[in-house]
Amino acid sequence: MKNRPLILASASPRRLDLLAQIGIMPDCVVPADIDETPHKTELPRDYALRMAVAKAEAVLPQAGDAVVLSADTVVACGRRILPKAETMEQARACLALLSGRRHRVINGIALADFSGVIKTRLSETVVQFKRLSAAEIDEYIASGEWQGKAGGYAIQGRAAVFVKFIAGSYSTVVGLSLYDTQALLSAHRT
Repeated sequence: MKNRPLILASASPRRLDLLAQIGIMPDCVVPADIDETPHKTELPRDYALRMAVAKAEAVLPQAGDAVVLSADTVVACGRRILPKAETMEQARACLALLSGRRHRVINGIALADFSGVIKTRLSETVVQFKRLSAAEIDEYIASGEWQGKAGGYAIQGRAAVFVKFIAGSYSTVVGLSLYDTQALLSAHRT
């Protein structure tokens, strides 16, 4: 990214925090305003990558000579894409579904530049929750931490006590695979 400004196409404060962990501070944050409705029968991996690319493409026309970094995080239970919980009922349904089960968290990442070239990476982490009691779900719902989170939970918060097993990248579950992001940025510099 030699001397090119970096735009983060995301409204997620967690992604900014994650980038700061590896010493990357975007020059600008421009959330992409796109339709995030999954296509009928769309698989979770395909959806995560499509969303990351669509976000980059949405911001690229206003980027000038900047590089655009975008990402999307999907929580999947089997072939099912869980929503970004917007209501208590959605969050409760997600947590009930994930209780005692393994699920996948998929992070699609895209890096686009002024030439229109878009490079992508896909990261997948397996997470298993312990069996959750109704009281644990109620307490988590009452915290409000679930709001706007894929799958209705934030692993970096109170939901950390639900995690029995994790295989893969913790930062993927938070919202941005730092390994894959650094790989994309490093490859762009060369």
